[in-house]
Amino acid sequence: MKSKRIAILESRLGEQLVSLVSQRGGVPFHAPALAELPDLEPQKIAELMRSLEQRPPKLAIFQTGVGTRALFAALDGLKQTQFFLRLLDKAIVVVRGPKPTGALRARGVRIDSSAADPFTTAEVLESISDIPLEKERVIVQRYGVANAELDRALEARGAQVTEIPTYRWSLPADTRPLESLIGALERGEMHAVVFTNAEQVRNLFAVAEKLDKKRSLREDLNRTLVASIGPVASATLREYEVSIGLESSPPKLGALMSALDSALS
Repeated sequence: MKSKRIAILESRLGEQLVSLVSQRGGVPFHAPALAELPDLEPQKIAELMRSLEQRPPKLAIFQTGVGTRALFAALDGLKQTQFFLRLLDKAIVVVRGPKPTGALRARGVRIDSSAADPFTTAEVLESISDIPLEKERVIVQRYGVANAELDRALEARGAQVTEIPTYRWSLPADTRPLESLIGALERGEMHAVVFTNAEQVRNLFAVAEKLDKKRSLREDLNRTLVASIGPVASATLREYEVSIGLESSPPKLGALMSALDSALS
């Protein structure tokens, strides 16, 4: 990785990734591609709790740590936490991976099933494949966007799905770093681009489209080593016809950096 220019699109853990690249001798170019905006309205959460009292869920699915913590913080403010914990005690609780697991355990929640590595929607569905859901209520802690694939699969099994919004993804307020990255890729100045979230791909192409450079961005990425954190980001890259140089396994930052270091060496 020595002296190689590496674009980092991660926002929340961006500084950590920048530091990891620098420690390995790389030259990081940080262009945050994602903003996480709160999407919790106390009134709607209160209404949801009332509806859950009338019709409790059979199944509760938690997808992210940050969203799970945000939900409980909102419930704390409404003094509804104990009621929600009682609901979960009677429901089947499923987690998408280690981050929501940690957030729930901090609240003393029993976890009945966990998606296997690499923690995609496919593994979530596999973990609940033997649970009858016909005419049952299922609540899903939403992450940055609605998980349409998960919702459709649950509804196809007869479930009534209620998504609980906690935060939503958006373009950063300042897109100039992304514009600069698009220019640097056009000039062939990047050795690698690191994608740690599928929405980063969509947002980068959204900025390129405003610059009338969507097609050239695809061509420029295909001349550059593209590193993906895992199968979800990889699937979105393929939707945009971008070739993936490496995919981390397991889908974690440490493994991603090690694979990138090896590929650039």
